[in-house]
Amino acid sequence: MTKQEILQKLQYDTQLHGLSKHTQDEYYTKAKQFQNYYDKPATELGIEEINDFLYYLLIEKKLTSGTINTYSSGLKFLYEETLDMPINLRKMPRHKITRRIPDILTKEEVQKLFDACDNLRDKCMLMTMYSSGLRVSEVVGLRVKDIDSKKMQIFINQGKGKKDRYAILSENNLQTLREYWKAYRPGEWMFYSRNHTGTHITTKSAQDMLKKHVAAANITKKVTTHTLRHSFATHLMDDGTDIFLIKKLMGHSEIKTTCFYLHIAAISTINVKSPMDTMHVENNANG
Repeated sequence: MTKQEILQKLQYDTQLHGLSKHTQDEYYTKAKQFQNYYDKPATELGIEEINDFLYYLLIEKKLTSGTINTYSSGLKFLYEETLDMPINLRKMPRHKITRRIPDILTKEEVQKLFDACDNLRDKCMLMTMYSSGLRVSEVVGLRVKDIDSKKMQIFINQGKGKKDRYAILSENNLQTLREYWKAYRPGEWMFYSRNHTGTHITTKSAQDMLKKHVAAANITKKVTTHTLRHSFATHLMDDGTDIFLIKKLMGHSEIKTTCFYLHIAAISTINVKSPMDTMHVENNANG
């Protein structure tokens, strides 16, 4: 098989296995990079070449452990499912993910970000992302009919894990969305691409748009599209919202995922006292 034939079969297999469009694209891209790195079809490469390639990505390209694991998953699928090659995949490394507390925007910084937007479309996108706690892929894929102003909710069609759900619709966001609709009159998609492709804006374009407005707002924190989602959940927790309700609004499958925000929320808002504060302590120690 040629390199291109392998990629075509990989594309077929990822679709056949019902993987998400995002995962299909990721596996295709990573398999293509792997073959191009050696300029050989994957059928002529083995575990030694795989590990050398992963080492190159880690040491020279300085990719994160999480990203390295996505390459490992993609290549594992390539060899196990597409090529059906007898290769010892257990020798492929899996990195333990180090989860760090991300930067969270204050409500004042979120407002600064909105104020820095130089057009109504971008402002609407960022407001929807923050006020409903949506992933960037969910925002760019919104359709006009997904906005339910009567029930004050947003329908998320086939979100992460291919699951439908409803997200909260903010009253302030609804008013801005109405202004946007009157000005732009979008058709099927809420946020169209400006490249006149007839489809919605891409996640990459949305990420680039955010970077531009973060710079304009003079926000020095590390901000990604997911930062707005993190900020939404953290602000809800700071305001005393029940964690199980936050889980539902975020579309998390596991409560342990939502519990991560307990590490981010301000300690003062959790309403817990140290056991030291229930003791009578004499503060007359000799210096």
